[in-house]
Amino acid sequence: MKGDKKRRNKGPLAREAQITGWLFISPMVLGFTLLLLFPMGLALYMSLTDWPLLGEHHFTGLDNYRGILADDLFWKVFGNTAYFTVGLVPLNIILALLLALLLSKKLPGIGLFRTAIFVPVMTSLIVWAIVWKYMFATDSGLINQMLQLIGIKGPAWLYDTKLAMPAVIVTSVLKNVGLNMVLFIAALQQVPRSLYEAAELDGAGKTRTFFNVTLPMITPTVFLTVVMTVIGSLKVFGQIYVMTQGGPSESTKVLVYYIWEKAFKLYDLGYASSAAFVLFFVVLALTLVQWQLRKRWVFNESD
Repeated sequence: MKGDKKRRNKGPLAREAQITGWLFISPMVLGFTLLLLFPMGLALYMSLTDWPLLGEHHFTGLDNYRGILADDLFWKVFGNTAYFTVGLVPLNIILALLLALLLSKKLPGIGLFRTAIFVPVMTSLIVWAIVWKYMFATDSGLINQMLQLIGIKGPAWLYDTKLAMPAVIVTSVLKNVGLNMVLFIAALQQVPRSLYEAAELDGAGKTRTFFNVTLPMITPTVFLTVVMTVIGSLKVFGQIYVMTQGGPSESTKVLVYYIWEKAFKLYDLGYASSAAFVLFFVVLALTLVQWQLRKRWVFNESD
């Protein structure tokens, strides 16, 4: 009886606390529903329809997905995206780690160098791509002018099917390497000093200390940066749009640009939505694979 009375007395307070909690989280729930769940649901429905920009749409089931799998251009675009990812991710991670090792020491003026490398991260992507587009210009570009000073005739970087994608990769690496560098610096500063002292007592050199002490201790951060960089590379668009527009000969056309082209140039919204969901499942699959593989190399990960 006492227990029932106590629960009845707590009832209004519990309901008031519950209502208060819902009021606090309602902006986030409303934003999540209107800005994510509803658009995703609509896009999923559109991917199952023939949905032109003008005119009526009708349900077609999985026809759009079958069309994608049979589209040679899609597979070329998919290969370009894989090329961009494979080229960018290792270069970004390795360069960021090297910069972090160089700039993690407490030396006078070191903050200036860190800031200089991080500034491109805060720079507008469009502005950054425009600047590099002019730097890669064939006749008046800064890079070719510097090559001309040493007697080398610079190539047409953005108009060569073999050089356009590497040029975009380099531009993207220099734009975002500062973010991973900062994460690596924070990770390096968290490695216990006692481990370095123990390695020194064992007679380990710098190389052995790095591979046996430093690298294993920062593998959680390496895992984080790899996942973020892979996802970011699969969603590349701005650099391609500004610098090459998918050319030359579609050698730099990537999945997001392909989706944008289908939706806003050809106005085939249903096909573009299905391609977007293909990209979504590719990103999801790669993320899940990386999540499972983390157990084999990330320090203190066994679950």
